[in-house]
Amino acid sequence: MTGSGTKEDPWQLTTAPGSSAYTMYRDDTADPPLLVCQVGSTKLTYLASAIDDAVTWLRAQGDWVDLGATDEQKDAPEGTLEAWGRSGDNPVDGWYGQRKGYRGRFGMYVPPLLEELGLVELTHEKRGNRLRAL
Repeated sequence: MTGSGTKEDPWQLTTAPGSSAYTMYRDDTADPPLLVCQVGSTKLTYLASAIDDAVTWLRAQGDWVDLGATDEQKDAPEGTLEAWGRSGDNPVDGWYGQRKGYRGRFGMYVPPLLEELGLVELTHEKRGNRLRAL
């Protein structure tokens, strides 16, 4: 893995299909701690608790789960990681994404980090990618 996950040395990641490169780091000075994702000039933030919470949820699913990455303004397909990442039934009772208007795409940007951390197996197809907990 490249990068140590700090602001000065962020993780260098690529989306599951390999179509976009981006960086991400953990900001423990934020309250609550955040994952800061930089995609070109766009900054997205997600609650850092998403790492452990998503893996726990994936383990409970027991099998492959579709990513379902969609923008905040679109409905996420049911049963996907994206839908769980914005559901009132998850541990934070709603959105892991924190920046209004940019709260979606959880299923796009968080899974490659989970894979790099050795927590999940992720497919790398042009479309329809899935993941499962290790």
